[in-house]
Amino acid sequence: MTHGQHDTIAYRLSQILIKLNQGDHLDPAELADEFGTHVRTIQRDLKVRLVYLPLLKTRGRYHLEVAYLGKLNFKDIERFAALAGVKGLFPSLGRDFLKDMLGQQFQAPWLVRGHHYEDLSAQAGVFSQLETAVVQNRLLDLDLLKDGQTKVYLAVQPYRLLNTKGIWYLAAVHGGRLKTFGVGKIQSVQVQDQAFARDSSVDAAIQTEEGIWHSPQPQKVLLSVAAAAAEYFKRRQLIPHQKIISETADGTLTVETTVGHPNQILPIVRYWIPSVRILSPHGWQEQLVEQLSSYSSGLASNRSMDVATQQSI
Repeated sequence: MTHGQHDTIAYRLSQILIKLNQGDHLDPAELADEFGTHVRTIQRDLKVRLVYLPLLKTRGRYHLEVAYLGKLNFKDIERFAALAGVKGLFPSLGRDFLKDMLGQQFQAPWLVRGHHYEDLSAQAGVFSQLETAVVQNRLLDLDLLKDGQTKVYLAVQPYRLLNTKGIWYLAAVHGGRLKTFGVGKIQSVQVQDQAFARDSSVDAAIQTEEGIWHSPQPQKVLLSVAAAAAEYFKRRQLIPHQKIISETADGTLTVETTVGHPNQILPIVRYWIPSVRILSPHGWQEQLVEQLSSYSSGLASNRSMDVATQQSI
């Protein structure tokens, strides 16, 4: 591929990103005419080169999720175009950095899930260090704020930056275990010169796991979904790794999933009460009922105190 072709790709991707950022709904055929290329090339831009963006397709036109509109500045657009294209598109970004990122099979350092956006502008330096360490497979030392105190984590192996429900996390191996660290709580980062060898099974676990909970012994969960809510579960995946096992004559579903932590599933079940209940593991449904009972008792107590206060006034 020639330098001229590099420039063409860079210009095209940058223009597409600018259009998406300002809320345009893009038709691949119209873009092909505008840039003088084949519609298949535009589709490759949207589906492969820009696959990490939260794109939606409505009536054949591609557009950015509303929560992300206007979030990209020009430097972001240059960087995304470079990362999504080929080495050398924007030399001003630093040839060494791009060489490290694209010298081997490219793997984006971040994985975005959800529909919201966390503002980490105050920690741009930390985020940039984490990106570089993920791409270059470099060990990290982290200072993390936890329970009001600074805790030091040494020889952390950073695998991926992921965004779940609007919050950024670093997925990394520490002490032989896969963990997630809230980026917003990281106070400082020291990138070591020493590199580590990536474990493909860890990459696979991060890629396939939904949420931030990771466990070496995932737990299988069975749910009973009443007919009133069954259609929603049949229409799309509402829980991680959802699998419908059976459906009775009255429309009740038995749904199976595998999670790394109860907190992956309990909030979802709470949302769908009384239409969803936990069949197994044993004790999880009882734990949920106890949590709700405690919460209700707390609300009732607070209301009684409020009434007593108003009467005294």
